[in-house]
Amino acid sequence: MLSHFGLLQFSGTDAQAFLQGQLSCDVTGLQLRHAIYGSYNTPKGRMLATFLLWRDNTGYTMQLPRSLCEPIRRRLSMYVLRSKVNIHDASDEYELLGAVGATAKTHIARLFVDVPANALTMTAIAGASLLRLDAERFLIVVDRGHALSNDLAANLAPVSSETWDWTNIRAGIPYITLATQDQFVPQMTNLDLINGISFAKGCYPGQEIVARMHYLGKLKQRMYFAAVTGEDIPVPGDKLYSPATGDQATGMIVNSAAGPDGGHAVLAVMHIESFNAGEVHLKSPTGTRLVFMDLPYAIPA
Repeated sequence: MLSHFGLLQFSGTDAQAFLQGQLSCDVTGLQLRHAIYGSYNTPKGRMLATFLLWRDNTGYTMQLPRSLCEPIRRRLSMYVLRSKVNIHDASDEYELLGAVGATAKTHIARLFVDVPANALTMTAIAGASLLRLDAERFLIVVDRGHALSNDLAANLAPVSSETWDWTNIRAGIPYITLATQDQFVPQMTNLDLINGISFAKGCYPGQEIVARMHYLGKLKQRMYFAAVTGEDIPVPGDKLYSPATGDQATGMIVNSAAGPDGGHAVLAVMHIESFNAGEVHLKSPTGTRLVFMDLPYAIPA
């Protein structure tokens, strides 16, 4: 059960236009029963939240860390003004379940007649929605107390929410938390590489900064996937150091989760030159060294 995530629901005749003017992703291009990644930024282009947004018959639903749901709801509500939009924190009304692996797919197929074939598409039955994230991972949103939750628990091997976070890290999907708010522009966390930024849409908070970085600037930092072994546990917000930058921090941990075989997997934003040099340390210039691994998408050189 993914109780560390929550849901914001957006409904009303102006919901699409409102979200299009607030978020980095292309909301108007989001088809029914499809999902997209995106960010909500400050006017200076720094991210306050990253999320998964999907559209169904009721409107739009945003999944993000539960600790951010109420602060983001309050901030967005300030800009509704006369728009016909309702923003509702629905975190207590649903259970979020994650399923991963071939066995999970086989069992899910017994519960949902139509299992989505493509990533970021969804289907639904009474009281439950199924969203395919990628080849092996599924997100299931069910009404609280729905019998499907018990069925899944009885037929799939339970794992911790941290294991699910580990799969997000392997997939290169960043989630901003309280510790990392207002630290990164979207491209630093590779949102442009997972279709989380539209460069063709109109204005939204931070759009000028994000567009300038894309068209005129040279991105100096990117997000990478790495392993950290030993007793020093990385947490979001931890600083990173490299010989390329001396005593000055070269980056920061975005997300961290314990791996099933020991150690921790991390998503870390850092100067590209530090990554290219191949030596980055956790918390201090002499701290634990990160071991870099490949993400499922290519990062520009």
